[in-house]
Amino acid sequence: MPTAKKTTRRKKKGAPAPAPAPEPRGLEASMVAADSPPASIERLTQAIAADGGTALSGYRDPLGGHWQLLAALPLEKVEPTPYQRDLSQAHVGRLASAIDRLGRFLDPVIAVRTEDGRYWTPNGNHRVAALKSLGARSIVVLVVPEPEVAHRILLLNTEKAHNLRERALEVIRLAQGLVDLDDRPEREFEAEFEEAALLTLGLCYQKNGRFSGAVYHPVLRRTEAFMTVKLSKALEVRAEHAKAVMELNDAVEETVKRLKERGFESPYLKAFVVARVNPLRFQRKATAVFDETIQKMLAGVKKFDAGKVKPDQLARAGGPPEETG
Repeated sequence: MPTAKKTTRRKKKGAPAPAPAPEPRGLEASMVAADSPPASIERLTQAIAADGGTALSGYRDPLGGHWQLLAALPLEKVEPTPYQRDLSQAHVGRLASAIDRLGRFLDPVIAVRTEDGRYWTPNGNHRVAALKSLGARSIVVLVVPEPEVAHRILLLNTEKAHNLRERALEVIRLAQGLVDLDDRPEREFEAEFEEAALLTLGLCYQKNGRFSGAVYHPVLRRTEAFMTVKLSKALEVRAEHAKAVMELNDAVEETVKRLKERGFESPYLKAFVVARVNPLRFQRKATAVFDETIQKMLAGVKKFDAGKVKPDQLARAGGPPEETG
C-alpha cells in the first residue's frame, strides 16, 4: 500500500508585530508650570536681569521634570560655543530672508550662561547671525540652569553632523508635510530645504534605504535648482527626477556586478563607475541641465566595458564608498 506523501506548509510570514506602546511618563500639561520655581531659577532670573535681559517664564521640562527658563536677551550677549562648526554665509542669507518675509522669529535657541555674563548657544549660530544681519536688538532663548547639563549641551556640536541620508530624508519629509499646508513656490523654501539636490536624493532614499546617494550628490548639486512652480508641482518633477536617478543607479549596479565578477573588490566601485560616465567631470560650468546629464550618464553606463578596466585605474580612483543605509 503506497504511503501517503507527507506535505508541509510554510508558515506565512506576516508583518512584524507592532511594538508595544510605551508606558506613560513625564508630567501632565497642567503640572508643567504648577510649582514654584527652585532657587536655581530665581538666581538665574536675577542674573539675566543684571545682563540686560528679561526672564519670561520658568517651567519644568514635560518629559524629565527639570526646570528651565524662557528668556529674552540682548542679541549682542548671545554667541556660538567654541565647538561650533563653521558658519555658512549662504545659509545665513537664506534664513534671514525667510525670517524677514515672515516678520517673526519663532524658533528660540538653547543658551547657557557663562560666568562672565555671556550666553553660549550650541545650536543657534545661524539663527543668531541671521537676526544680527537684520538689525534685531534681542532674541528669545531657552536657558538651562544646571552646569552639568549645560556642559553636555555645549558638547552637542562636537558630534558628527547628520549624514547625507539623514539630511535628505528630513528635507523631503518636511516638503511632503508642507505641501498641504503652504503650497508656495518651491524656491521660497530655500532656507528650510538647504539645497535642491536633497529633495531628489530624499525621494531616492525613500525608495531604497541603501541607496548610495553620496556618489550622485556632486552631479545633482549642479543639475538641481529650486523651482519657481508651487511646491506640489515641484514635488511631481522631483519624483520624475528621482525615478531617472534610480534607473541610472540600477544600471550602475549591474556594471559594478560585472566588475566584481572579474575579481575587483573595493568599496569605491560604484563611485568609480559614476565618475567615469559623469559628463560634468571636466566642465567648469557651475550648473547643467538635469535630463541631458542623466541621459548621457545612462548611455555611458550601458556602453561601459568592464573587461577594459585595469586594476591600476581603480587604485587611482577615489570618492565616497557605497552606503549601507
